[in-house]
Amino acid sequence: MNPSSPLLQIDALRFAYPDQPALVSNWNASVGPGVTLLYGDTGSGKSALLQVIAGTLPASGRLTLAGASLDAVPEAYRRQVFFVDPLTDRFDQLSARECTASLVEGDAGFDEAKWQAIADGFSLAPHLDKKMFMLSTGSKRKVWMAAGLASGRPLVLLDEPTAGLDMPSTRCLWATLSDFSAQARQAVIVASAARIDTVPLAATIELPLA
Repeated sequence: MNPSSPLLQIDALRFAYPDQPALVSNWNASVGPGVTLLYGDTGSGKSALLQVIAGTLPASGRLTLAGASLDAVPEAYRRQVFFVDPLTDRFDQLSARECTASLVEGDAGFDEAKWQAIADGFSLAPHLDKKMFMLSTGSKRKVWMAAGLASGRPLVLLDEPTAGLDMPSTRCLWATLSDFSAQARQAVIVASAARIDTVPLAATIELPLA
């Protein structure tokens, strides 16, 4: 794939909560390989926009990911994107290991060696056989991020990924994201209320949109 080719194409996107001003209106954008920062203050709509891009929150317009359009082939689109809502409780009764297996099931590009390296960098080994409800907020995020970053899917969405992370795990995250910046096959969108200066960024999207 040409490094400059967009993986995600956004055309005339509009999203608004009922009786609220539009978060985005007639928004057109392209997201290419590497790491894109979705930057904005708390409450600016970053999480909602990630859910729209993930195809879990309905909006008007067109989203096309790696050739699959959300409106035409929704299941094919959603199979190309990795996203876990940090507030979800749907994995609570699974062990961390079972949760990982569930999240990457059917992912032909899943890299088990990469997953193991990230899990080790996140110090997850003592927690892999614990139920997810037993884990801290930060440890849950680590489980989901390790799965996503090793999934091989064209697009990975991370919502405030450093929340609840210790410093060694944060360093592991930055190192892993830097690896994504150096290749031309996958895109990661990181939603954050803080600027990121430790990872080479392909682009920055700032909310509210001008």
